[in-house]
Amino acid sequence: MHKKTRNERRDFIKKSGAAVAAFTILPSNVVSGFGYTAPSDKLNIAGIGVGGMGRRNLRNMNTQNIVALADVDWTYAKRCFDDYPNAKLYKDYRKMLDEMDKDIDAIMISTPDHTHYVTAADSMRAGKHVYVQKPLTHSVYESRKLREIAKETGVATQMGNQGNSSDDMRKVCEWIWNGEIGEVTKVDAWTNRPIWPQGLERPAETPSLPPTLDWDLFIGPAEWRPYHPSYTPWNWRAWWDFGTGALGDMACHIMDPVYKALELGFPYAFEASSSQVNTESAPISEKVTYYFGKRKKKGKIKMPAVEFTWYDGGLTPERPEGVKPGTYLGDNGGGAIFYGTKGTLICGTYAMNPYIIGREDNPPPVTNELRRIPDAMNGGHEMDWVRACKENKESRVECSSNFEYAGPLNETVVAGNLAVRLQGLRRRLEWDAENMKITNISDTDEIRVVTSDSFTVVDGDPRFDTKYATLNAKQAAENYIKKTYREGWSY
Repeated sequence: MHKKTRNERRDFIKKSGAAVAAFTILPSNVVSGFGYTAPSDKLNIAGIGVGGMGRRNLRNMNTQNIVALADVDWTYAKRCFDDYPNAKLYKDYRKMLDEMDKDIDAIMISTPDHTHYVTAADSMRAGKHVYVQKPLTHSVYESRKLREIAKETGVATQMGNQGNSSDDMRKVCEWIWNGEIGEVTKVDAWTNRPIWPQGLERPAETPSLPPTLDWDLFIGPAEWRPYHPSYTPWNWRAWWDFGTGALGDMACHIMDPVYKALELGFPYAFEASSSQVNTESAPISEKVTYYFGKRKKKGKIKMPAVEFTWYDGGLTPERPEGVKPGTYLGDNGGGAIFYGTKGTLICGTYAMNPYIIGREDNPPPVTNELRRIPDAMNGGHEMDWVRACKENKESRVECSSNFEYAGPLNETVVAGNLAVRLQGLRRRLEWDAENMKITNISDTDEIRVVTSDSFTVVDGDPRFDTKYATLNAKQAAENYIKKTYREGWSY
């Protein structure tokens, strides 16, 4: 938790006269006791981070009571505030948890990546069910820790990778498990992201801070830096301190059917190449390859070792043999290609519109062994979480992307950024997933990473001025895996 305990903060708020009157809505955790809500009851839901995707998530939950909204930028969040005029408004989610503890059952979180962990951990420790946008967390350690807290508290959890609940996801899994393409040893996946600027250097100018933005709360556990509009409200995904780049943004969607269908677990190694990497932001384009070992048999197929390769920033895999000319691989946003011993399966973003090459007009049947979720892509994913929140934790049917599943998936996704940021070592990185450690970096290994890269033209010729930082590779890797939080914030 943070420096002050929740009780200490609550006492402070009460003494300062900031405590608010109780809501007139009788909260369901009072009606039924923690861990159970009668099916006819409505949840009292709060939102943290509601200016962008969070607003859409809340709309998909608005059959429930939206009782509180917290956002550090009240201008960006105003549209959502207007949607729920009776909701109590906050900038600091911690104050919301203190003041409205008994009036909140569940919390939707859609903040920048670097604050997913702290908001979700505090919410779960306060006994609240949580829905957290993808990527689940900013780092490997945070994913592991959040999974542990979910297990300890027993709350209902869901990551916001809505394709995980889709019928197409189930079709991909059931086709593969039924042996329709044989044993899969290789998968390629790609995205059209980033659709925002990456490969950026830290801006030098310090413009005025917008009066409705609490910059200190935006920074949260990250290292302090001056405000600049290139960080928020939209382009935070590009910056290593706040986001996880195109890989973190989209792999939780596009790698998801691969991870679920092949039951990949953790990789034992990974490597990457990319456009220029710098100390500040993710590269413009990259290729990351993960190596997974043999797994247990599933359905009618064996699960041999798999090589999974990720492409982004305009890079794409080669077109497989048999794909009809003019046919998109996947869709405009990306997709995945499963290479099996009997055939090749292709799907789009969110596992959408899967087909097997040569069987486009004669797809195999599904086995219906996976639970179907109605209207998954248009609110069903969120409402399945609402359903789980209302069930007794002892007999609950867990959400499709609950943290027991989403935690390892997210660990794998963000571990790919280790390969990108450490590619200067020029080797495949051996990964001890159990201990969250790269095992083939010595105490003396170093990497040189670009800090700035500029040039001027003199008499028609470019004169480059590239500057580098030399980092101890082992220390850098440890910090990428488990970040050092700013004073006042802790795990």
